[in-house]
This record gives sequence, structure tokens and C-alpha cells, in this order.
Amino acid sequence: MKKTILKTLVMPLVMLGLISTSCSSDDNTNDNTNSSFVLDRENLKGEINQGTVILENGTYKLTGALVVKDGAKLVVKQGVTIEATPASGGDFSSVRYIAVAQGGEIDVQGTAENPVVMTSTNKTPGSWGGLVLCGKAPINKGITASAEVSELTYGGVNPQDSSGSIKYLRLEYTGFSYNSEKEFNALSFFGVGSGTTIEYVQAFEGSDDGFEWFGGTVNAKYLVVINSHEEVGDDLFDWTEGWNGTGEYWYGKRANAGNRGIEADNNSNNHLAAPISNPTIKNITLIGNGIDGGGENQALKLRVGTKAKFDNMVLANWGTGFDVQHDESISYVLDGTLEATNVKFENIGTRAKGANSAGEIADVSMIYTENATSNGAGNGTAKPIWANGWTVGF
Repeated sequence: MKKTILKTLVMPLVMLGLISTSCSSDDNTNDNTNSSFVLDRENLKGEINQGTVILENGTYKLTGALVVKDGAKLVVKQGVTIEATPASGGDFSSVRYIAVAQGGEIDVQGTAENPVVMTSTNKTPGSWGGLVLCGKAPINKGITASAEVSELTYGGVNPQDSSGSIKYLRLEYTGFSYNSEKEFNALSFFGVGSGTTIEYVQAFEGSDDGFEWFGGTVNAKYLVVINSHEEVGDDLFDWTEGWNGTGEYWYGKRANAGNRGIEADNNSNNHLAAPISNPTIKNITLIGNGIDGGGENQALKLRVGTKAKFDNMVLANWGTGFDVQHDESISYVLDGTLEATNVKFENIGTRAKGANSAGEIADVSMIYTENATSNGAGNGTAKPIWANGWTVGF
């Protein structure tokens, strides 16, 4: 990176400790602050072990895994595109993804006019891994665990932990699959703490979940998931392992034969494992692909001991609105710790159904209260105003 030091008033500036630098935007690499990472915009991969690496101006080719390690930071300036190149067939070591390890940070600085875009050369779902954050906030799988798609450690005892800040980011064509049990989401939160900022993020045409929380306490506002490709996607939103954050202004829409709007778990091996999943979600719109399918296309599937509080919801075009399963989650419906208030239903086959752990039908109709004036993510089933400029696919 070329640098020029101002020559006017050099001595006074030096005495004040103020030296100004400027950088040419035409260089192939960008400034690295106290980092030994070699930045090549045509071959972006490897481990950032210390210091700060800055991506700015144009497109970077992601050619392998990029991991931000403990003590390091990755800054992505507004308007940057990161494009994953195709991985070799069957060579899992060459899978393209971006991961932030415990103690590392990412700072995505997109704007509504110039979002950051993480995409792929192949414009089909499942083409690359997506973004993985690993923090030190509590989970219920153990004190710590190993993330299923990056093998990085996550979890801990610091609910205020920070993995950085993400604003105005679009993730496209994610969901690379190692096998039927191991797939990347667009954005995965593994034990991420509440010190992390997540605002204005879209998952577009991914083959697995849009957003998934594995425990942690991170809050997330202004999220969009849109899937319409013939490749079947999974859930729009998903949580498990004791997530206890908040969500505000979520918009999810699927026009294909994928799974649910929300799939919510506590812990499949121990439904009472603490901390119990118990997020608070406000202002949410979930749109499905119709009421066909025998009620198996659910707006929300709530099971294996999750709690949650929902408010101001619009649910449209699903076979089932609320599907509650297992004794523990049903008990939370009965005591009011799993509930949805101010719900508007549009073209929903069955508004609520339940089954206990023995598979017997359970009455969970008290899970919701209705409000015909609810506007969900802000504009009912239509595009919210806050999604203008930086999202695609509406």
C-alpha cells in the first residue's frame, strides 16, 4: 500500500504526534495494522493471527477458509464484495467460509446504499460455507463445545462477550453440505455474546438455515431471509443450545419447498439443560409457500424444551402456524413462558397444534392471542421500509 506523509508543517505535526497518511485505492492489497497476514484480493484465505486486516474497494476472491483468530480483527468496508470461488469436488479442506474464533472480531461496515456482499461465483444455493461466529457466552451443551462446521471452540461464561459488529451485510448462495448432518448456514452464531452487534443482515438463497443460534446471548435486529430457488432450503431461522438473546424486525419468506419459518429447540439430549433457550422476538413476518403439505410446513416448530416470547407477528401461507412438541415445551405454553401475543394469521391451515413426548395430541391453542392490526416486521407481508436499498429478492 502506497503511503504519503504530509510535507507541510512536518516538524510541528511530529511534535504533536500527528502524522496523516493516505492510501491509493488502486493497490491490490490493503493496509494491515500490526498483522503478518498477506492480503491478496485474488486469493483470500488463511488465518489472521494478530492485528487488523482491512478489506476495502472492490471484490476479493475467497479461495479457502478465512479464520480470524484470538486477538485479531477483520474489517470489511462498505461496498466490498467477497466472492467464493468453486471448491474442488469432495475436497472438504478447500471449502470456502469465513469464521471468527473466540477472541477474534469482525467489523462489517456496510450501509443501506453500499452493503457488504458475501456471495459466490456459482449463483446456486450451497455453493460456499457462509459466515461463522464463535464466542464465549454460555451454552447448554457443556461449558464449551466444538462448532460443527469449523471445529472452532465456542461457549463459556461471559454473556457480554463481543465478536465484533456486523451492519448491512448480504450473504448469498450459502449452505455448503459436508453430509446430511453437517451443513453451513448463512450466518451461524456459536455461543456469541451480547456485546456483538448484528443489524441489517440478509440471507439470500441458501440451502440450509438462514440464521442459526447455538446458545449465547447475542441480539439481532433487522434480519431478512428469502429463499425461492428450486434447491430446497432448510429453516429460515433456527435456535438451539440455550439461546437467550432478543430479536427485533425479522422478515422471512420462502417460495420453495423448504422447511419451517422458525425451528426452535433447547437441547435434544436433555430438554431441561440450562441455560434454557428463551429468546424474546418482536416484530416478525414469516411467509410460507402455501397451506398444502398436510400441515408439515410450519411457520414455527417449537420443541425439546424451548421457551420464547413473541409479539407482533404476521404469519402467512403455512400449513400450520404453531407446532409445539414434547412435554417440556407444552408445559411452558401452559404456564405462559412460551407464548405469542398480537398474532395476525393469513392463509394458515391450522393455527396451532401440539403433541406430547409420547406423541399424543395436546391442546396448545392458548399459545397465541390474535390482533388483526399487527404489522409484523413493519409492513405486514410486504417489504419493510427498513429493507430498502440493501436487500434483494423481494
